[in-house]
Amino acid sequence: MEIRPNPLKSDAHVKERRGRRADPRLGRVLRGFAHFPRALPIGIFVAIALLTGVGVWAIEMAQKDSRRTELSQIATGASAALERRANANAAYLRSGAALLATQDDVPPSLFRTFVGQLRLDANFRGAEGIGWAARVDSDEIPEFEAKQVELGSIGFAVHPLPRPDQAYAVPVTNLQPLTDRNRRAIGFNMFSERTRRIAMLEAERLARPTASGRVVLVQEGSQDTAPGFLMYMPVFKIDPAGGRRLEGYVYSPFNAQDFVESALEGELPNRARIGLYDGPIAPDNLLAELSTGETGGESLTRQIAIGNRTFTMEVHSLKSSMLSDVAVIVLLSGLVVATLALAIAWLLTRQAAEARQVIGILEEQAAIRNSLTRELNHRVKNTLANVLSIVSLTRRRATSLDAFATSLDGRIRALSATHDLLTQSEWGTTPVKSVVEVEMAPYALGRDSTVEMDGPDVELAPNDALSLGLAIHELATNAAKFGALSVPGGKVTVDWDLVSDSLVRVRWKESGGPPVSETRPRGFGTELIEKIVAHELRNPVDLVFESTGVRCTMLIPVRTRSEFMIRAKQVGKTN
Repeated sequence: MEIRPNPLKSDAHVKERRGRRADPRLGRVLRGFAHFPRALPIGIFVAIALLTGVGVWAIEMAQKDSRRTELSQIATGASAALERRANANAAYLRSGAALLATQDDVPPSLFRTFVGQLRLDANFRGAEGIGWAARVDSDEIPEFEAKQVELGSIGFAVHPLPRPDQAYAVPVTNLQPLTDRNRRAIGFNMFSERTRRIAMLEAERLARPTASGRVVLVQEGSQDTAPGFLMYMPVFKIDPAGGRRLEGYVYSPFNAQDFVESALEGELPNRARIGLYDGPIAPDNLLAELSTGETGGESLTRQIAIGNRTFTMEVHSLKSSMLSDVAVIVLLSGLVVATLALAIAWLLTRQAAEARQVIGILEEQAAIRNSLTRELNHRVKNTLANVLSIVSLTRRRATSLDAFATSLDGRIRALSATHDLLTQSEWGTTPVKSVVEVEMAPYALGRDSTVEMDGPDVELAPNDALSLGLAIHELATNAAKFGALSVPGGKVTVDWDLVSDSLVRVRWKESGGPPVSETRPRGFGTELIEKIVAHELRNPVDLVFESTGVRCTMLIPVRTRSEFMIRAKQVGKTN
């Protein structure tokens, strides 16, 4: 014979082994998700969102480093371009100073020849030109003006004249190319203006090209126009004694905006703004600005040496969007993935919750079905035991088959009537009054005798109601045959009251019927009440046959539902 393992037992062992190996912390987590089903999808969404945020942050940090590196490269290239242009201009001024230092005089024709050889238009871009400013003592100004008019400078006049504390003037004598714009500067005494004077004295002291601070060129014709600066190179004459005397300055005027644009032509990318300042960064010190958009990103500064003067260059990256393109793509992708994961997890969690609810309902129904089966089995056994006892006692007391059948039929009908009451109450508690009424109904109507019932509302357990119904049936049957219900004018009184919270007393009393003989034989009804009913009620029954009528007192327990309903206990455990 083949022996097969019990699958239910095997599954139970597998589950038990798995339960022993399972991490208790995992169990707590799973129970937590079971109690809070929304926590899992929200947790998945938050986790993916956090990972996306970390990715976006990392991308932005990398992009920021890249922008800083790019900005540093731009600043390095721009500062080198500006210094190259300034050094080229300084070289022109040095060569001009070397040439003019060898001449006793600087007539306009000589200066024009010198500038023409420099090919100014091609190589000197960004400057207004190149000029010569002679040093003129204050007492020699009229003579100098007359000489310049004689050399072809129509209307030449030094302006403004030197102050009394100034020994000389440095008027613009020649300026090439001599455009209408540059003609405005001819005769201007540059030594009269503080910023220019400081630069010229510094150039004289160092004997090297020196740039002035922020000024507005005379050529501009207005103080509200774009600022600029000048670069001076002194020209000295060596006297026989070995000393040197300042003869004047070769200089170049610069419109700062033109200077920066020409120097950085092709150097400035589309992702930066460059500002050139005379000294510290401040709005009043701004010389020139190149920009292709609104700033707001990274920035850095560089110090630039132009003509022995330090300028500050500020480089700004252009204002970009909050996030780079790559970061935006990652962010959107992460949000899409997180949303899809949230939706999927939500659906799965919802299905799992619904499945758990269905399983719970099925388990509860199975528990109720099992408890009902056990309860029904219990009730059927009790009922069959009662029926067997009734059959046994009826058979012993019956004198004929008809008497046996009649007695058995009535008693089983009494059980059936009480069962109907219990079925209506779903085998819950049944009122005492209902049990008495259903058993006394055949005798209370259509007879000359009287049936009175009175008592409080008291609920009985199913088995106790069955026992009471059998007892009332036997007493009523006996009264109908031999007692108060067998004659007109007879009276049966059934009353009940609560002896305590857990005990009710039911009294049966007959009056007005035929006298009861004290020597009457004991019948089946007497034994049924005193044995079966008393046993079921767990209390003795006081049954007395008085000459005035039968009197019976029964004590019936009043029990709570949990004491007699198996289903109630089972449901209480599962809940």
